[in-house]
Amino acid sequence: MACRVLTCLVRVPSRSLFWGAPVARMASGMALSEQARLLFESAVGAMQPGPMLQRALSLDPDGRQLKVRDRTFQLQQNLYLVGFGKAVLGMAAAVEKLLGHHLVQGVISVPKGICAAMEHAGKQEMLLKPHSRVKVFEGAEDNLPDRDALRAALAIQHLAEGLTADDLLLVLISGGGSALLPAPIPPVTLEEKQMLTKLLEARGATIQELNTIRKALSQLKGGGLAQAAYPAQVVSLILSDVVGDPVDVIASGPTVANTHNVQDCLNILNRCGLRAALPRSVKTVLSQADSDPRGPPSCGHVLNVIIGSNTLALAEAQKQAQLLGYRAVVLSAAIQGDVKSVAQFYGMLARVAGAHLTPATVGASVEENAKLHELAVKLQLSDLQLEEVLEAVAEAQSPVCLLAGGEPTVQLQGSGKGGRNQELALRVGAELARWPLGPVEVLFLSGGTDGQDGPTSAAGAWVIPELTSQAAAEGLDVTTFLAHNDSHTFFCRFHGGTHLLYTGLTGTNVMDTHLLLLRPQ
Repeated sequence: MACRVLTCLVRVPSRSLFWGAPVARMASGMALSEQARLLFESAVGAMQPGPMLQRALSLDPDGRQLKVRDRTFQLQQNLYLVGFGKAVLGMAAAVEKLLGHHLVQGVISVPKGICAAMEHAGKQEMLLKPHSRVKVFEGAEDNLPDRDALRAALAIQHLAEGLTADDLLLVLISGGGSALLPAPIPPVTLEEKQMLTKLLEARGATIQELNTIRKALSQLKGGGLAQAAYPAQVVSLILSDVVGDPVDVIASGPTVANTHNVQDCLNILNRCGLRAALPRSVKTVLSQADSDPRGPPSCGHVLNVIIGSNTLALAEAQKQAQLLGYRAVVLSAAIQGDVKSVAQFYGMLARVAGAHLTPATVGASVEENAKLHELAVKLQLSDLQLEEVLEAVAEAQSPVCLLAGGEPTVQLQGSGKGGRNQELALRVGAELARWPLGPVEVLFLSGGTDGQDGPTSAAGAWVIPELTSQAAAEGLDVTTFLAHNDSHTFFCRFHGGTHLLYTGLTGTNVMDTHLLLLRPQ
């Protein structure tokens, strides 16, 4: 059944800007924390399914041709839809609104409970029509492939295999799509594939190595869905939650030709010491893979389009920050690594950037500049624009907004409650307290664009240099909370929870957004 809109819904708070006016119209006289929240919301708002799909798709005046970027497709009751991922429910609703009268049939696989959550939040724009032609499957509880997700994957496969050369298949893909599209090649079972994945993780396999094995054992990943849909034309609209937006990695590349072979898989299994312990079913599939009479999947009939990403979200926040009067610069859309190292980098960046803004009062030492560059090298970020940022700050005649995004990682050492955004914010708050910042007002915000940071209802948090001393005055020791990975508990207790960032489920996901605001006093 398609998700139905309830007649009585909880409304989204009126302050939400996801569908509202540019932030500059609303920022006059606002505190730095409110401006940061508005900039974060503008980044998320640009990645909402409605605006994204409207930018990516257009119909000609007579409604018979669909234009996707620079490609045109004929529409004549030949349009089909499949999708899988955490943001796909809203994406499907947006497609239905734009192209519903052309749509023949659709199947989507979305996280368990998302329909009820969107109904409860009053997100009507994220819900399909009551009598939709799109069938919704919910599964992959806790982002783990399960029987419900398997049923969805098989329904998607069945639809794709029934298409002809006259048909057009729209494929909607977002983060979480891999767990929502599990279809092992028989005789491999879902349980055997899950067991092998856990063993590989325990032996230190990288995400790239895991994806290589998953693709080899999957009917739909690694170009399998594209092959199933052949000879129909396929257009994949992709919302990226992976650094660098590699289409072959997002949801394990179901519409991208697989570049790996069986020998690559065997090399990985040998390195992890698992080749001898493989189930008979896995050995059978791998032994037959390179002798598939169909040959490797060909994806010449596929158009893959990134319609949303962290880079695009940061660009929107940058534009809105400039409207607020900030000199806004994007630092990186590929922030990765342990949150401890990332926090040290942001703390030193605030110190050095603040010194550039107020050189007559306080200057960063040669040692501090060297330390900043040393920390940058340690993070090994592929797109870091550090020199450009420092140059822009030195030339700034106005407050500065430094923007970044990505997905840092947390090394768990305690049993507290939190998420990577709240932990990063708390660690940056501790770092800001270590350095003299002079007469500069500084604020750092970290938020998850999906609106949910770890197992909490917050999207993230924001901090200022005075956080550590203010917390101590309230009897809260930042170091103790960090030692237990208990950032959410800290922010709930600190200042009555006012430093937490709440958005509710946003219906999108392009990793995390980081904002560092510096305003000379």
